[in-house]
Amino acid sequence: MVDLDNAVVARLDTHGETFEILLDPTVIRDIKAGKDVDLLEHMVIDDVFNNASRGTRPQSEKILEAFGTTDIRAIASRIIEKGEIQITTEQRREMLEAKRQRIVAYISANAINPQTKLPHPPNRISMALDEVKFHVDAFKTMEKQVDEAMKLLKPLIPIRLEKSRVAVRLSGTDYGKCYEDLIGFGIVEREEWQKDGSWIGVMEIPAGRINELTGRMKDRTRGTAEVRLIS
Repeated sequence: MVDLDNAVVARLDTHGETFEILLDPTVIRDIKAGKDVDLLEHMVIDDVFNNASRGTRPQSEKILEAFGTTDIRAIASRIIEKGEIQITTEQRREMLEAKRQRIVAYISANAINPQTKLPHPPNRISMALDEVKFHVDAFKTMEKQVDEAMKLLKPLIPIRLEKSRVAVRLSGTDYGKCYEDLIGFGIVEREEWQKDGSWIGVMEIPAGRINELTGRMKDRTRGTAEVRLIS
């Protein structure tokens, strides 16, 4: 359950009645994106109201007439899908800022400057988004918002989303402590153990994260790891 102070009201007017639920604002974007979410875990209380602020509830027959069910999950999902979300100015500001930071971080990690083959720093991406007057929508999917941002950025700065293939070499003793970090960067396409006991893996990772991967592996292995760009 979510804390009441942080909840938002989702409201649907139908069949001459108003139906409201109280829920965590952060779950709304997941629902809008079609993700499988257990709404009961994100509601203040598993109940439906006529007026949530007053705590008044509709009659059971009115709920059944409007939704064809008394299942709270189905009702809540319908209210979110067909109704409107009421959030405070501060909640909206926080949601938009958090999403903007995720968009900037994603572009910085997954895109490069094709002229230098290096990633753009997050602050450069952020400044460019300000310059093109990019609008963050709290309820659009990340994928759609990144696409919109890239279309606006391309006329302003040299940038493109790109994947790179790298070869990583780890000693046998370093392999175990590094592998979890390693697969967090991308997909291991091919791997093999060498006669000297070392491990070599070929990976596909976001082009903008090569330097980060190299630094992480060097730190974890005290400089013995090798990371080489293949393509």
